[in-house]
Amino acid sequence: MPLPGLWLLLSFGCAASLSPSCLSAQFRRPGDFILGGLFPFGKDTVNLTARSEPTLLLCERLFTDGLIWALGMRFTIDQINNSSSLLPGITLGYDMYDTCFEPLVALQPSLLFLTRNGTTGIGVLCNYTEYQPRVTAVIGPHQSDLCLVTAKLFSSFLIPQVSYGASSETLSNTELYPSFYRTVPSDKNLAEAVVLLLNQFGWNWVATVGSDDEYGRGSQSLFLSMAGTNNICIAFEGLIPTDLAEPSARKQLEDTVRAINSTKVNVVVLFAYSLPAQALLEHSIRMGLGKKVWIGTEAWILSSITASIPNVQSIGTVLGFVMRTGTVLGFQEYVAELFSSVAQEEFCRRSKELSRLMNPEVLDTHCQQCDQVTLRDIWATLSVTTVQPVHVAVYSVAQALHRALGCTTKSCPKTAIKSWQLLHFMNTLPFEVMGQSFRFDQSHSTNTGYKLIFWAWRDGSLTHLPVGDYDQTLYIRRTQIQFHTMDKKEPTSECFRRCEAGQFRRIKGFNLCCYDCTDCSENTFWSSTDSTGCSPCPQHQWAPARSTRCYDRTERFLFWDSALAVTLVTIMALTALLICGTALLFLKHLRSPLVQVSGGGRSLFTLLMLLLQSLSCCLYVGRPSAVLCSLQQLSYAFCLNGCFSTFVPKALEITLLTEFPRRAPRLLQWVTHGRAWLLVAASLLIQALLSFCHLRLGPDFLVADYKSLPSEVLLVCGTQSWTAFALLHGYNSCLAFACFLCTFMVQTPAKRYNVARGITFATLIFFIIWIFFLVIFATLRTVLRPVTQICTILATTLGILASYFMPKCYILVFRPDLNTGDFCQNPGEEEPEEVSRE
Repeated sequence: MPLPGLWLLLSFGCAASLSPSCLSAQFRRPGDFILGGLFPFGKDTVNLTARSEPTLLLCERLFTDGLIWALGMRFTIDQINNSSSLLPGITLGYDMYDTCFEPLVALQPSLLFLTRNGTTGIGVLCNYTEYQPRVTAVIGPHQSDLCLVTAKLFSSFLIPQVSYGASSETLSNTELYPSFYRTVPSDKNLAEAVVLLLNQFGWNWVATVGSDDEYGRGSQSLFLSMAGTNNICIAFEGLIPTDLAEPSARKQLEDTVRAINSTKVNVVVLFAYSLPAQALLEHSIRMGLGKKVWIGTEAWILSSITASIPNVQSIGTVLGFVMRTGTVLGFQEYVAELFSSVAQEEFCRRSKELSRLMNPEVLDTHCQQCDQVTLRDIWATLSVTTVQPVHVAVYSVAQALHRALGCTTKSCPKTAIKSWQLLHFMNTLPFEVMGQSFRFDQSHSTNTGYKLIFWAWRDGSLTHLPVGDYDQTLYIRRTQIQFHTMDKKEPTSECFRRCEAGQFRRIKGFNLCCYDCTDCSENTFWSSTDSTGCSPCPQHQWAPARSTRCYDRTERFLFWDSALAVTLVTIMALTALLICGTALLFLKHLRSPLVQVSGGGRSLFTLLMLLLQSLSCCLYVGRPSAVLCSLQQLSYAFCLNGCFSTFVPKALEITLLTEFPRRAPRLLQWVTHGRAWLLVAASLLIQALLSFCHLRLGPDFLVADYKSLPSEVLLVCGTQSWTAFALLHGYNSCLAFACFLCTFMVQTPAKRYNVARGITFATLIFFIIWIFFLVIFATLRTVLRPVTQICTILATTLGILASYFMPKCYILVFRPDLNTGDFCQNPGEEEPEEVSRE
């Protein structure tokens, strides 16, 4: 750390044999308005003397950039003073000081600039409106760290400060720094450019390193925030020391190189000034890091310090963004002429006289390590170092001063102008520099865009080859970039293998860029290359496993042309033919004892109901609808009721004859002959009422089932209300159970036909079928549900037909001798006679 009172004024040798003070005097000159200059010429004497000889030689290279920037300010002011249209009749002076790269050192000239004009003291006032400081405006300093210190100070007095290199985004806060301006873009624009570069090459697994200063920390922080929103993952982020003399600096650099190597990244983004960048690259070469793509910034990519590292070509490919600037015409000739004049004694004499007018006792300390500078020492740097930002900074103040004074192209009034009066013109009005228009934006910056630079090595010499441009968008000339890979193509830098179509990224660990590729499951699809999951298909669509799109579902129901439907319809037709044949046979023998004992005409009605019941199977085939769903259960229940209602009179008749023989003669008239039809009609009427209740409570409805089948939508009839279902079918179950109770215990004398046995077996078969049907029907949710209902209908129909009608048909066809009155008597018809004899 420098001594508090130590200040270094730039001192250069005119020649090897002349006093080194004559050139340094050229950086102090009086004028009508004085501009303060802050430039990084070198390190202070105290720190330099404590370092080794190689570091001293390195620091001697550092101050050449500051020297060129200072010469750029002097050149611009001389150009303005010689102009006949800008500030005519007004002379600009300057007072330049070395910042020594130290904030505390930069404060000393800053305080000097704030002193009241003509004194060495700063006035403590309530109102600084009429306060006239030593300088009208300040140019510099270059680094963001120093500007954060000085900008707060100058903003308190509203003295315009224009930096030619400070890019920290923090300085964009015009509320904290209202009088701070800069002629370079902010780090936010740089971070955006770097993110676009990574995205264009598909590099999403990178390491980022920043110098431990305001520039490195600020730039890295902006880059990290933008990388996270652009699917760029950071494998490693770290800071490297700026003070390389610290004992822990070497270990910190080595740890950084090891961390980069462990991540297996192929791209490293480096935000640092030339000295920290040089140290990191040297350690990377020494520790065998391997070739990487290094993405840099203007802070180190154009520096001769990093380019002169031994074996620097082995680090890989170097790309970086530098501010897009123009050439300052006449500057190199001006510097060459200045250095040729330094050797003249008259030049040195006039320089010393001008220096005395600027009060040489104030901060007039010489830097002995900065002597003996010749044109040859700075010529190589002169072609690389950008002078235009300094040139534009001086012109921005000069043109604001021109407008504040109310100057014309011919003259300027000799009036006093306060520093704060320049701010209005700098904020609102554009200005021209050598035919190019500039303007400070809302954050007091000038965004001229960037050039993408590629380090091209040709015959051992380095060329900074422009290969792209950035101005809101990035354009890259890829064919001009030759990467370090075998095929000269860009390397990949990813933590993962690229997932194929139909696979999504399953994150593993804590890093979002490290993942496994997993196939999309059924009914999901892969939507984009960056997705971390598969998107579900809409309900009406489906997708196979590992699909990239969804497909429309096809409808699934019991089609008429399906093999199962054809088989069931065939069985239904055969059943209908069998019923019709039975009906014809019964009709032919309608007056015979067997048919009469079986119910006579009611048997034909039973066969009609069975025929309609079998034909109702057609309601279950084909595309279902809401109407068909309602009719299915109603038709089955109504037809089955018609069948069982004809069994009830016969079952009651048998019960009366067998169980109540004494009362049978009085009651038989209500269950036989014409009155038996009243029971049938009453039963059908009750079933009709229950069917109406079923429709009101909740009929079956059409269900589009998207879950049961993977690629089809299943159209089935669903049960809306099981209460309504129970009411509809419960009555038939009660009739069947009543018939079963009335007939299952009836004993028939030998050589007599047992009419009750047919009713018993018919109702028993019905109950067995319905037990299986209810279990399957309540749980089945596939296309087999209508098949189950058809099979139930056919099984019930065939069961009743086989148990009740087929034995009678056998007698009518094969044993007509049994179709007699004696054989076909009702059970118990003789019992009353025997009782009467007793």
